[in-house]
Amino acid sequence: MKKEFTVKPYSGYLALSVAILSICGAIAGFAFESILLGVVLTLLFIVSVTGFKVVNPNSSTLMVLFGAYKGTIKENGFFWVNPFYITRRVSLRARNFNSEPIKVNDKIGNPIKIGLVLVWKVEDTFKSVFEVDDFQHFVLVQSDAALRKLAGLYPYDNFEDHEAVIALRSGGEEVNHELEREIRERLEIAGINVIEARINYIAYAEEIANAMLRRQQASAVVSARFKIVEGAVSMVQMALEQLSDKKIVEFDEEKKAAMVSNLMVVLCGDKDATPVLNAGTLHN
Repeated sequence: MKKEFTVKPYSGYLALSVAILSICGAIAGFAFESILLGVVLTLLFIVSVTGFKVVNPNSSTLMVLFGAYKGTIKENGFFWVNPFYITRRVSLRARNFNSEPIKVNDKIGNPIKIGLVLVWKVEDTFKSVFEVDDFQHFVLVQSDAALRKLAGLYPYDNFEDHEAVIALRSGGEEVNHELEREIRERLEIAGINVIEARINYIAYAEEIANAMLRRQQASAVVSARFKIVEGAVSMVQMALEQLSDKKIVEFDEEKKAAMVSNLMVVLCGDKDATPVLNAGTLHN
């Protein structure tokens, strides 16, 4: 399989000088009735001016002669090439592709919407032009396919798949690295260099978004309650140990249970506790 190779063509300024001299000589030849000389110099002028090529910065010109690839000009400037070459300009600038969110199923089967941003550039002009039909359309289609494949490899989150180490929502760089690797492998055939690929949008699909939001809120409440209870138990244990160690008050099992109950209510309650003063003895 052929690969890209660069060529350095002739200077366009030298060819421009030849063109100017040719047209001047042709005019003089016709003026002095030297028809043959005039015709030859006119043809030389036409050949000279039809071979001019301008290559802009971060651009390239691919050349083909009668179906044979003759190289690519990547150096910017003013050049002259064989006028029989069929040329095609290929931009080497970095390009952005910001995809619209697509609806897919994650690893568990939940419908989600996911989108990506892709930064890419042409690296090999031969592959980009001759290995695929339309390399820009190829980038769009293969990026979409890679994103769909990635969504099927991981769950959206860890709520249902607790054994999942990486999730789409919280995977971060690991998920983006896998996406970039997948797209790079797919676009290699087209000579495309993937500079960066990242997920820029992810959410549950509309039909399940409300239910999933309520589930997340419930999970957050349960997690918060767990932390509150865990902290309250530690505080109650510390209070009982310090009261006992400093011999401030002696507790039997019944008083200890009552104190634990009261402290847990105060520490775990949603609202501030309302104190009640006992004007009698501890047993009344």
